[in-house]
Amino acid sequence: MTHHISAMINSHPGAAGGMDKEKLAECIAACFECAQVCSSCADACLGEDMVAELTTCIRTDLDCADICGATGTILSRQTGTNTNIVRAILEACRTACAVCAEECEQHAGMHEHCRICAEACRRCKATCANLLSALA
Repeated sequence: MTHHISAMINSHPGAAGGMDKEKLAECIAACFECAQVCSSCADACLGEDMVAELTTCIRTDLDCADICGATGTILSRQTGTNTNIVRAILEACRTACAVCAEECEQHAGMHEHCRICAEACRRCKATCANLLSALA
């Protein structure tokens, strides 16, 4: 899953901003996957008969998708990496994923898309935490 991401990181003339390349690739992949899953979950919520009851879930999905996408994009840039910005975006992503996972868990028994989304958010949160702990 991270083959092309790892290949790009390894082919870059920079030094991955002092980050562990494997953890970086895993985090980038998890961020982009979570962004897609959250967007899809929001769309699926819009298709549910009880859409009015899913307003908070939809909003949380969309916020998380945007933050995860931005995080994946920022982490993909290797030239002139600013560690303070990387830390801040990883913290924001971790928080968004925790909030979204908690919200989706409330609906997971009734909506499979929410269960899947919560799972993707937990994975993304873990990879962000992993990368944060590995920052030089």
